[in-house]
Amino acid sequence: MATGQIGGPRPVIEVRRLSTQREFEQAVALQKKIWGFADIELLPVRLFVVAGKIGGQAFGAFDGERLIGFCLAIPGVKAGPKTYLHSHMLGVEPEYHNHGIGRTLKLAQREEALERGIKLIEWTFDPLEIKNAYFNIERLGAIVRRFVFNQYGMTSSPLHGGMPTDRCTAEWWIDSDRVQAALDGRPTNRPAIEAAIEVPATISELRKSDPKEAREIQKTIGERFHKLFDMGLTVIGFERSEEIGSYLLGFWK
Repeated sequence: MATGQIGGPRPVIEVRRLSTQREFEQAVALQKKIWGFADIELLPVRLFVVAGKIGGQAFGAFDGERLIGFCLAIPGVKAGPKTYLHSHMLGVEPEYHNHGIGRTLKLAQREEALERGIKLIEWTFDPLEIKNAYFNIERLGAIVRRFVFNQYGMTSSPLHGGMPTDRCTAEWWIDSDRVQAALDGRPTNRPAIEAAIEVPATISELRKSDPKEAREIQKTIGERFHKLFDMGLTVIGFERSEEIGSYLLGFWK
């Protein structure tokens, strides 16, 4: 079983498997608190139960007995056959942000997957979320070569701002040198940069103040992802400044 602890100014946070009905119910309640989903959009208790029985993962981060973060992954199969894990949801209470809890949950996923001989974990993320993109690509070492317009349809979550749920797919090849280098804080070897996709740092504010402009930016970025991926390019790096976040693309082997 993969577990971890986080020190710091707060009480020690323990990461462990979710295993009881009460813990599963806390995870459902936490979804609603973090995303503000309508009840029909919540992942139910049954999915958490089933995931653990069919080769998936359900980990929680606990401050004492209180669940303050969780991640859920379900098994997937690609042609070959090749098995992988699809990490469908990871969330942390806002008051616990920036304490490394999300990273520790991902490391728990990786450790347990490696123990089972699984080499790939995938998940989707909003390409407009600059901080999350940097975390996925630079801190974890994921690559991206797939994009889908409005993957989950329009949702009730205030975090989605009433916009289509465009998503990139992160591929986390957990036993690769690239991933190990990223986790160690070392530079990752990567091919030459052939193109970039820029996201303005003001996009979060624009979602609230000027949804029409935010939607136009989202559409343009999505079209560029499609064009560059069709050319065979892969997101292999991410840079950010106060003004923009930049997806860096090259030809991945």
